[in-house]
Amino acid sequence: MIKPYLMFNRECDEAFKVYQKAFDGEMVAIQKYGDMPPSPDFPVAEDDKNLVLHAELKITETGFILGSDYRQDLQSDGKVCISVELNSEESAIKAWNVLKDNGTVHMDLQPTFFAKLHGSVMDKFGVTWMFTVS
Repeated sequence: MIKPYLMFNRECDEAFKVYQKAFDGEMVAIQKYGDMPPSPDFPVAEDDKNLVLHAELKITETGFILGSDYRQDLQSDGKVCISVELNSEESAIKAWNVLKDNGTVHMDLQPTFFAKLHGSVMDKFGVTWMFTVS
């Protein structure tokens, strides 16, 4: 499944409320950075705890948008990611290795508290891909 993933500079919550109003959408999920289990590998500053870690908004019968606050400044060309949800770790690793060649890894493909594998990479063409294996 492929869904657009919108990245924000600290305004995801506000933006998704506007999108929800515009489309009479249904907020399917919203998690804040403060909801994460504490981890020394990913410390969250007190000022960042209310930022959106992950939001999912249903805007049409079958259409969804996803979003998150990025904890560093994004240029306008870095605000949209292609979120790819795959069924197998092997498929994710294969695609990951192809796309990271001459690209930039934003977050290593690794196990997380919410997925078997998750990671983000910008390919050599400037397209950011976010992989999740549930």
